[in-house]
Amino acid sequence: MQAQQATEHVDMNGNPIEPGRYDLSLQLFHRAQQFIPGGVNSPVRAFGKVGGTPVFMAGAEGAVLQDMDGNQYVDYVGSWGPMILGHANKRVIQAIQKAAEHSTSFGAPTDLETCLADFIVTRHKAVEMVRLVNSGTEASMSALRLARGYTGKDRIVKCVGGYHGHADSLLVAAGSGLATQGVPDSLGVPKAVAELTTTVPYNDLEAVKEVFEKFDDIAAIIIEPVAGNMGCIPPVEGYLEGIRELCTFNEVVFIMDEVMTGFRLHEGSAQTRFDIEPDLSCFGKIIGGGMPLAAYAGKADIMNCVAPVGGVYQAGTLSGNPLAVSAGIEMLEQLTPNVYTKLEEMSAEIADGLSDILKQHNVTHAMNRVGSMFSIFFREGAPKNYEEVCASDSDKFRKFFHGMLEEGVYLPPSPYEACFISAVHAPELIRHTLQSAEKVAKTL
Repeated sequence: MQAQQATEHVDMNGNPIEPGRYDLSLQLFHRAQQFIPGGVNSPVRAFGKVGGTPVFMAGAEGAVLQDMDGNQYVDYVGSWGPMILGHANKRVIQAIQKAAEHSTSFGAPTDLETCLADFIVTRHKAVEMVRLVNSGTEASMSALRLARGYTGKDRIVKCVGGYHGHADSLLVAAGSGLATQGVPDSLGVPKAVAELTTTVPYNDLEAVKEVFEKFDDIAAIIIEPVAGNMGCIPPVEGYLEGIRELCTFNEVVFIMDEVMTGFRLHEGSAQTRFDIEPDLSCFGKIIGGGMPLAAYAGKADIMNCVAPVGGVYQAGTLSGNPLAVSAGIEMLEQLTPNVYTKLEEMSAEIADGLSDILKQHNVTHAMNRVGSMFSIFFREGAPKNYEEVCASDSDKFRKFFHGMLEEGVYLPPSPYEACFISAVHAPELIRHTLQSAEKVAKTL
């Protein structure tokens, strides 16, 4: 898992890149920039917050990635969460292949869609009906429209640094890729739309109370039960319970964005782990087995407001795509309680091991972990919101990221993203990760 040697290059900003593994990735990145804005199809992939050239991947198996230059990495990105069973899971691949033999799309109903919806309903006490869509953005965007249609009110409340997709209403004080690029908000969002979005700090229940007292036109509040796009930030005690009570009292729709945490933290998702019942839930990533698929779901009286039953319109040609649904069903069928127990044990071993190594080398840091998600923050004390995350040492993160990359460990290329463990992070891969961290910690 050592880097190959090559000639010196510079990145897209003219900064020197150390000789090593990037020969073909550099060429491919320059070519991509000619045809794709920034050379990437999602901003965080551009390595904007860590510098250097993004690594172009050729393939993956289990918990190991291989780039176009032939270098291998222990993967802690997992396609940003979906690969909970590792890459190229044989049963998932077979399900996709079998489905493709009958056509890649029908644009008509299939029983597979109902089977997946049934699976989601069965695992979640707060879910009675499901509508399948194609992306997390589409799920959260549709859930907000549904909440507005159901309540007859227009305002939404979200957390500073909370990223729920790139719909206009949600690109206000958003985190994730925007934070990675150093841009507070997005151009192209109409002022009139932005004015209907009110933001509060994550983990600040008093701020939510104040907003609910100030505005009488709030349709919904959308919250990640565990923030993942400002790094992994768990909810403080009583936070989610308090939001549930406030929403009930003020007749506000409580939307839990589980695109990242759905089926990741528990077989019944984060809402079951924390014993909270939202009104609407958004799912994605894992429910598609790595294919483009997501869903919004919730109580029947709200979901029945969606067309063709109700007046809230939402549609999609590829919604319920048979390949994606087949992959999702096969993925969920493999996620047994034993898998979650294993994930919990492995992630604790990795996160605790990394933290111990950094402590031994007197590297100031904090480690946040919930289930199979974790983040390292180079700062004193565990952050509880986006403002505290931004106070972390970004230069030290950059050095740690590139040091680990050189040792064959692929971490999220941003301090604003969570790391993910898969059920196939074998003991030798965990050992390699910790041995690599030991080397890199000495340089910090």
